[in-house]
This record gives sequence, structure tokens and C-alpha cells, in this order.
Amino acid sequence: MKRSMLAGLAMAVLGVSFGFGAMAQSPPPKNDYADTKNWLCLPGRTDDACSADESATIIAADGTTTHEAFVRNPKAKIDCFYVYPTVSLEPTGNADMNAGPMEKSVVAQQFARFGAVCRTYAPLYRQVTLSALRAAIAGKPIPVDRELAYNDVLDAWNYYLAHFNRGRGVVLVGHSQGSGVLIALIKSEIDGKPVQRRLISAILMGSRLSVPAGGVVGGDFKSIPLCQSPSQTQCAIPYASFRANVPPPANSRFGKVPGVEMVAGCANPASLAGGSGELHAYLATRGSFLGTTQSRPWVKGKTIDTPFVSVPGMVTAECVSTDAGSYLAVATHGDANGPRVDDIGGDVVIAGKVQPDWGLHLIDANLAMGNLIDIVSAESKAYSSGR
Repeated sequence: MKRSMLAGLAMAVLGVSFGFGAMAQSPPPKNDYADTKNWLCLPGRTDDACSADESATIIAADGTTTHEAFVRNPKAKIDCFYVYPTVSLEPTGNADMNAGPMEKSVVAQQFARFGAVCRTYAPLYRQVTLSALRAAIAGKPIPVDRELAYNDVLDAWNYYLAHFNRGRGVVLVGHSQGSGVLIALIKSEIDGKPVQRRLISAILMGSRLSVPAGGVVGGDFKSIPLCQSPSQTQCAIPYASFRANVPPPANSRFGKVPGVEMVAGCANPASLAGGSGELHAYLATRGSFLGTTQSRPWVKGKTIDTPFVSVPGMVTAECVSTDAGSYLAVATHGDANGPRVDDIGGDVVIAGKVQPDWGLHLIDANLAMGNLIDIVSAESKAYSSGR
């Protein structure tokens, strides 16, 4: 079985390619994914990362608030397998196998809500760390094992197939580094192979999946097209989000891919068939690494006590393809004179300055979470009917 990362992924972290320091001289021992401590999420557990409080407050344009409870479905008929983005704060080039607050927090932001429609699996893996990313950007790379993250996820995937899957359909979910790992996994282990029949979809947020210009399949994946309807299966939902009024700059980390007549694939979770649609966002009430920080309260005169908020009617999105790249253009429609906040946070800010090359990368998942849950629900029904 192929054990090395595919070309390009080896140096991809948070969607940006760069050189690292020398790789580890001897391969580290493999993880034992029979050990439940090596999983952030497993079905049936009540105290893991997927047990996070996902309740939300719905804030209407007129300032009316409604509490929305979250209900998990322990009898879901399909599985979801998640690979999280770059969050490790370990000082080394690769993370250890201890679940820290950052790993748990990102699961709460990006994956735990999928428990409403699928059984949730999320392995820990020895990802390339934020320390390695920062060191590389600063021109002072530190040693990194470039294949370790991929091989860990591959081992977890194979263990999942052998011991947990039992022939069920599965949705792959990833963001940023996690999406890069999943793209490599799909190319090597799923695309065109018998196990593809179990693939419901691959949700690849904050990614750069290549497809032919004007096409939906034939770039990175040979037989897995972009999803074009919620009832379609064996398809992919890639996107990278930018504000509609701040398109990707020339040095953007997303929106463009190498290759003649290749573009970055974009499937709009708010309208897979194309065009614009309303994003059903679940945004973090208070600032978090992968949440959003607001410049003023969500709604005047009210305190929000749920971890998430939903702002119906405020945010829309459309996949666009221009000279700037192919990306999900996100527009906000707030009322500056109304009681509800009129814009959302989520930009990458360094030293008080917004970094336009990152777009809304921090909230790729939050922006479309409600849409993605609806899509997976529809896909589950279609998959069950097809079988």
C-alpha cells in the first residue's frame, strides 16, 4: 500500500507550500489506532471532543433571538471521518499525540455539529505544527517529518475501514492541512478503487483542489467530480472563502492551482447547482482560534449565552472565477441602523492589519456549517436509497 505523501502535499500546510528543515532521520513508531486515546471523536462516547455544546442563538434582523438546541443522532446511518487543520502549538515540527485545547476547540467549531447527521470519527495525528508554519514563513525552518501526518491519517483510515465502517457510507471532512491530507488520501486510496462506492462525499474546506477550467472532474481526482446537487454522491465539495469585496490578491494562498488550464475547484454549499445562495452560518459567539471576533455585540441590549450564533439573511455566497482565481465570494447584508450586528469577523489579522491573502480562511467551516449539515442529510438519504 502506498505510504508516501503525493507531490505537493508534503509541503502544504494551511494551503501554502513552503520548504521545511530536514526530515527526521529515522521513522517514528506507528500509532495504534486500536487505542481509543488516539481518537478525538468516536461514536458512543459522551466525553470526547464531539461532545461539545453546539447550541446556538438565532438572531433575526429585527434583533429577535431564539434558542436552538442541538440534538445528536446516535442512530445515524452514515459515518463522517474528519481531519482537522493546523492548530497544534507544539514547539516541534510535528505535533505529539496528546489532544490539547486547540484540537478540541477546532472539533467543536468544524465537526461536532455533524453528529446530527452521521456517526463521528476524528483521529489524532502528528500534523505539521503552527510552529513549523511560522518558522518557515520567517525563513528559519525547523525539522519536520513531511510524511508523518499523512501516514498517521492513512493508518487511522485503514483501521476505521477494517474495524468501524462495516460497509457504511462515509463523508470525509477536512479543512486546510486536513483537506490537503484528505486530497492525497483520496487520490491514493479511494479514487477509482472499490472503496469509492462507500464515499458519500468529500468536504474539502480551505483547499486547493484542481479541476479543468470549465469542468468538474479530471484534475486531482479522476473519477470523483464536484458535487452539483445535494442528492449526488461520490463527489467533492471544495471551496476557499473570501469577502466578495476583497478578492484574492496576487499573492493569495488560495484560489489558484498549478497546471495548464487548471483551476481551483469551488462548490458552493449554499447552492451546489451554481449561482448565489444564503449561507446558514454557525459563528462562534466569542473569539476563538477558528471562530470569529465581533467589533460590537451581536445584538444591542442582549447577552448571548450559547457558544454559537446564527444570523439568517445576513450572509450569501457564490463561486466566482476571475483573474484573481476561483473561490467562494462571501457577501454580508447587514443593516448598520438595525439592532443586529451588520458584519461578521473572521479575517486573519496580524499586528492589527487584515491579511487579504488568507481571505476568510479562519471561518471557512463556520460560514457554511448549516448548509453542509443539510447536504449531508440529503446525501445520506440518496445513498440509502441507492443501496
